[in-house]
Formats: sequence, C-alpha cells, structure tokens
Amino acid sequence: MFGTKWMLEQEEDFEVTVASPQDNLVELAAGGAFDVMLFDLVMPGISGMELSRRVLELRPDSTILIYSGFDITPHFRRLIELGIVGFVSKMASRERLVQAVRSALNKEAIVPVALLRALFRDGGGPGLKDGGARLTDREIVILREVARGKSNKLIAEQMHMSQRSLEYVLTQVFHKLSVHSRVEAVNKARSLGLLLDEDLIHYR
Repeated sequence: MFGTKWMLEQEEDFEVTVASPQDNLVELAAGGAFDVMLFDLVMPGISGMELSRRVLELRPDSTILIYSGFDITPHFRRLIELGIVGFVSKMASRERLVQAVRSALNKEAIVPVALLRALFRDGGGPGLKDGGARLTDREIVILREVARGKSNKLIAEQMHMSQRSLEYVLTQVFHKLSVHSRVEAVNKARSLGLLLDEDLIHYR
C-alpha cells in the first residue's frame, strides 16, 4: 500500500492518500476530495466491488480504478456496469501504474489487452475457474433473485419460464459452482464477487 504511494508520488503533480477499511472508506471516498481512487478487489470488511458500488451511488462522477493482484475476469462485467473506469494489476510497473492513473484522469478506460482477448474469446460472460465453467447473464440474474429469498415459482414467473426449466437452470448453476444448495450457491457467488450486498437481503 505504502509502496504504491511511494511509486505514484515520484510524479511531481501527484499527491496520494492511503486509507484502510478502518477509516470509514465510503464517506472518505465519496467526499469528493480525490481525482482518482484505487480500490483493491479484496479487502477485510468490504470488497472493492461493494465499496465501488456505494461510492458511485453517492457520487456517480467518481473515477475509480480497481488495483488488485487477483484475476478480475469473473468480476469484469459487473464492475463495468457499476461504473469502474479500469483495472491495474499490482504487478504492473511504476510507469504503467502512472499511465493508468493519468488515463483515468482523462476519463479513458483502462482494460488489459489479455482481459479483452479472453472476454471476446469466451463470449464476455463472467467466468469461473471450476473446469472453465461460466455463468451466463441469465444464471446470474436468477442467482440474484434466489439471494433475495424468492421462491422458484416466483422467479420462474418473473423470468417467463416454467418452474421445471428454472429448476434445471439452478441445477446447472449448482454444478458450475460445485455446490449442493441455494444457500451454498449464494455464498459461493458472493465470494466470487457475482453478488453485491444489495442482492443479499434475505441472507443478512
């Protein structure tokens, strides 16, 4: 964290503030004092995705980069939907990190070429590591409704499909996630960043 601060502050026009989850990040980040914010994807107490959602909800004009050592491919589409401007690996050189921040300042999207290629090759859906299985957009929508505590019958009606078809889709989702129940599926999807806190009304 402080190493990143040091790298960025080698630029004469950069001033960097470091904050931790104990610093009431939502209020701090949404205060409007920062031109660009770098959020780690995995943090104690709150994920970078959930923090981004809350900050952008309060200040939609915020410029946020995800700065992480984890593979962000499974989270790419949801992060873009939230309003993230780009992604930087913690393995990136100082020059690339600085370039990413400057690009973000100019409202230019920063997406690694390898990620773009993978998304186009695999159809753009959120990915999972389990044997290359991927959840489709429809499967994620259904999981969100499951997380909200809705019955199979109600979800099927909302999705304009038969209950039998819905149960088949859920079986496929369980298989892809390597789980055996609705609760396990929701918890696994949450850990993968496919569900946000707002999706988990029934599980709070």
